[in-house]
Amino acid sequence: MSGRWLLRRVLLIAYTLFIVSLVVFAITQALPADAAVVILGQNATPAALAAVRVRLGLEDPVWLQYWHWIWPALHGNFGISMRTSQPVAPAMFAALGRSLLLAGGAILLMLVLAVPLGLAAALGRGKPIDLFAGLVSYLGVSSPEFVTGTVLLIVFADRLGWLPATGYVPLGQNFLAGLGHLILPVATVALVLIAHVARMLRSEMIDVLASDYIRAARLKGLSWRVVLFRHSLRNALLPVITVVALDVGYVLGGIIVVEEIFAIPGIGRALIVAIEARDLPSIQAAALIMAGTYAVVNFLADIAYALLDKRIRYE
Repeated sequence: MSGRWLLRRVLLIAYTLFIVSLVVFAITQALPADAAVVILGQNATPAALAAVRVRLGLEDPVWLQYWHWIWPALHGNFGISMRTSQPVAPAMFAALGRSLLLAGGAILLMLVLAVPLGLAAALGRGKPIDLFAGLVSYLGVSSPEFVTGTVLLIVFADRLGWLPATGYVPLGQNFLAGLGHLILPVATVALVLIAHVARMLRSEMIDVLASDYIRAARLKGLSWRVVLFRHSLRNALLPVITVVALDVGYVLGGIIVVEEIFAIPGIGRALIVAIEARDLPSIQAAALIMAGTYAVVNFLADIAYALLDKRIRYE
């Protein structure tokens, strides 16, 4: 990887976030909500509403309003929440941390289960393990998060009583309780990821194992273990990285539903609350932070490509 490539990628991320900020700002401007009314209430006098609009800069030209929002946002200041009258940034970044914990747990569970499952399905093509992997994949792909989450709630929280149904406990406050609250939402998000990655890895492993360089490696006397893990699996994982990176977009979208079902105060739930309250600064901050997270993850995926496959050179 060259410094020029890294610079181009960083500039591309910056350009993407700039476009996203324009879209988010335009959408929030088009919402049928008056910020002054949200702050003062329906019974406020016209003079009081006009004073608030002037104080917030709502009477300024649109381009100036955008500048007054984006410049502080670049420095981590997303303004004051209309709902809580508190700074938006600390609350949103705290919510992002909870969402990343949920997403990271789901991705970790996916890697632990999907890679062995996809590998076993490829090696046992047409056998019961392959049929089982296919069944898991189809169930995962065809079941929306609200269906999966509801079923898990009914079975493991309501009927069996093994796990708490909703809520969030910080791991630093009580590790075991916090872990118990995360199991069901993590499993809900991970199921679709497992389905995607297991199917992709199975397909890629079958193609790689049938390639000429794998046969050549075996003819040279390399052990099956070396051929399988050092050559076959490593190359089959390259497309999987792309799937995982793209699934981050799904995770960020799916987490909104999962956090609402399990009452987890993550950034997805914060976005829903902000939309319901017409809290424009919070809506703008949540959307921009989620877009930035997705862009950074895709950047890291490109770097992982280069680390796994030395043939790839970014010039």
